[in-house]
Amino acid sequence: MKSLSKAILAVTLFLQGVIAQQPILSPRDSTEVRFNGKRIFIDYGSPSMRGRKIFGGLRPFNVWWRTGANEATSFVTDADLIMGDSVVPKGEYTLYTMPTETKWTLMINKETGQWGTVYHPEYDLFRLPLKKRTLKEPVEKLKITLEKIDSISGVLKISWETTEVWINFKMKNNKKNSQKGR
Repeated sequence: MKSLSKAILAVTLFLQGVIAQQPILSPRDSTEVRFNGKRIFIDYGSPSMRGRKIFGGLRPFNVWWRTGANEATSFVTDADLIMGDSVVPKGEYTLYTMPTETKWTLMINKETGQWGTVYHPEYDLFRLPLKKRTLKEPVEKLKITLEKIDSISGVLKISWETTEVWINFKMKNNKKNSQKGR
């Protein structure tokens, strides 16, 4: 009986070692930018193409997407932001997108902490149009970036396969806005 227990323990330890060496197919990645000490941060799962057709294939058109893999993509801003004509108050959100053949929509959702396959549209703060372009070279791993344009504005970009979408944003200037009301 002791030898059977030892054999089971040895096989279990061996399998744990094998499993631990498996590469993570969609590792977590993040991007951040700071404006005047205020942090804007995105955390997401970064899947790879691995020879697959992504948009219109693995990711069907006209269906919401977690914009990443595994856990939902989180978006945290320490400052109020203006995206398009909308003001996104400082706080924590989840990002989803709706890709179509001709246009994309960014959904900023107030529900946080859920797995990426959970989406409740009734919690959308805003749905914003994204600009889109076709890339000359494919991007193997999903990449989300936040880039500074100047001291108060930036761009959020999502790139994967041969598609890049983006939306510009800027810091809401609370001082100027509060003086306008006087």
